Amino acid sequence: MINHIDVSSVLRKSVCELYSNLVTRPTGAAVRCEIEQELDRIGDRALTVIDFSHVGLLDFSCADEIVAKLLLQYVSLDAPRREVYFLFRGISESHMDAIEAVLERHKLALVTQHADGGSRLVGIVDVDERSAWEIISHLGAGVSADVAEVADATGLSREHAERMLDILWRRRLVIRHDNGYVAVGSATAAVGPMRADA
Repeated sequence: MINHIDVSSVLRKSVCELYSNLVTRPTGAAVRCEIEQELDRIGDRALTVIDFSHVGLLDFSCADEIVAKLLLQYVSLDAPRREVYFLFRGISESHMDAIEAVLERHKLALVTQHADGGSRLVGIVDVDERSAWEIISHLGAGVSADVAEVADATGLSREHAERMLDILWRRRLVIRHDNGYVAVGSATAAVGPMRADA
């Protein structure tokens, strides 16, 4: 079970009832502030779908304000402030141009989910991180992979696999669950004691 935030609804609530386009930095900042308030209400550990399905245009400034700045608050290689994971849904090809540009600028990555339920890792990740994420993702919903499984599947040493999985966790691309890891995107069926407001 997951928390769901419809970006189009947030946009209509915070900016204009008839508006479906995310353009201008102030618009993006207003939407992000509303999303942050919702995240503050759901607790310290949450898996949240950020749904762009009903958003028309998304420009670079709004992608930066909403996607990049949101991720930067919860992703850290040092000490993330809260355990909040994001799954981005309803991202069109036109949205992706702006999103990929801001991910590259900030060296971030995220997980998108397609209409068929398949997930994709987008943004800046190294080869080992992508390989581990894909292996864990292919296990499917509700199945967690432990360090030894990832090490065996990737050919990495256990120590290297452990470090890499910790990085993926800190970047909020995998969820620690039952002494293992579940890929964001395949984790919708088993996410432990996370908030459920779908």
